[in-house]
Amino acid sequence: MNKLFSILLILMMGAHLVRPLGLPGLRKRGDFWKIAVVGMLVFGVTVLLRTE
Repeated sequence: MNKLFSILLILMMGAHLVRPLGLPGLRKRGDFWKIAVVGMLVFGVTVLLRTE
């Protein structure tokens, strides 16, 4: 699941560079780094919640 999520994040970042998504906070091309920050936070939460 993490691999799929990381691929989707990379695709979203690439699509945002080509044409901004227009979501609040993501209106400029230079805001693609915000997608990466959210992805890192989600990965951090999944690592903390994983019980192995």
